Formats: sequence, C-alpha cells, structure tokens
Amino acid sequence: MLTAIIDYESGNLHSAHKAFERMAREVGAGDVVVTADAGVVARADRIVLPGDGAFPACMAALQGAGGVYDAMVEAVEVKGRPFLGICVGMQLMASMGREYRDTPGLDWIAGDVTRITPSDPTLKVPHMGWNDLVIDHPHPVFDGVTTGDHAYFVHSYHMAVDNPAQRLAHVDYAEEVTAIIGRDTMLGMQFHPEKSQTTGLRLIANFLSWTP
Repeated sequence: MLTAIIDYESGNLHSAHKAFERMAREVGAGDVVVTADAGVVARADRIVLPGDGAFPACMAALQGAGGVYDAMVEAVEVKGRPFLGICVGMQLMASMGREYRDTPGLDWIAGDVTRITPSDPTLKVPHMGWNDLVIDHPHPVFDGVTTGDHAYFVHSYHMAVDNPAQRLAHVDYAEEVTAIIGRDTMLGMQFHPEKSQTTGLRLIANFLSWTP
C-alpha cells in the first residue's frame, strides 16, 4: 500500500508527511512518500494533494509539474484511487477559482472558490485559527469525529458547492464556510488536518483506512 503526497512546490510537505506517516503506521496503511514523480503518482494506492498560496499559481504549478497532473487525473478519474485535497489542494477540486482571475479547476466537485465575506465586520480575513466543525452529512472519514471538534484554518477563499450533498462539513464564520467536501473516491479538507491535533490525525487515519 502506497500513499503519494504530491510535491509541486506548494504545500506544507514536511508536517503533512510526518502526520501521514505516523497514522499510516498506526492503521497499517503502508508507506507514505512525498513525490514529484509521475510514475510514483500513477502507481500509488492513495493520493494527497496539499496546497498553499493562490489558486491560479497552484493550478499552473500542478499542471507544469512534469506529467504529475495527468498521472493524478488518470489515477483518480479512471482508476478510482482515493484522493484527498488539503487547503488549496481542496480548492483545486472546484469547477472555477475566482482568486485574482477566473481559473478553471479540476471540476471534480461542482462549484466556485470565492473570497470569504463575513457579515460581521469584526471578523478578519484571512480566516485563521481554530474553528468547530459542523458535520452536514455522514461519511466514513468522520469515524470518531463529531460536530464541535476543532480544526485549524488559514485561508481567505472558500468553496461554494453547487450540490449541498457534496459539502460534508462546514464551520461558522458569520456565514457558513465549507470545511470538507467529497464524492465517490474524492475528499477535500479546507483546513490543515496535519495541524489539527487529535481531530486532524483521526481524519488522516480514517482517510488512510477508507475503502470507497
């Protein structure tokens, strides 16, 4: 069993690698590698796409990463490999990103990524820090996780899904902000599970154990 964390020069790779390695050992999920090798991505059993920065820059970097983009798309769309996007890696799953300029996404989860606009002017953007998850729909990734558990966020943009059934969890920030999305073999987390202590580690373990 092999989990590939894609390295396209975007994302908190060191802490993500350590967290996924730790939980893979605990649940017997095999090896975890950070890779920019399209061949490794193609043969991986699970794929993780991290991401930090602006949507257009991250999409351009991913598409220019030496065949990694095509290998990832084939693995997820054709082979049905379990996939987890983190932070901007989740946002790239959308149909369109509206940050700086309109940029097409992977279109795996229909919807747009737009700037957070809290109705309360005292709430700052970026949305940064701990917030309570509100689970909208049951999913195996929530085994041992309940509404009210904390996750760590750092972001100015969030995803508005077209199909409410594909928003699995949200948080309240004077508006409902999408926290977890998913369908079929695909999951995305707007927060950083690798920085979210007990809750984040449990979500990582559940993803590594998940058999869609």
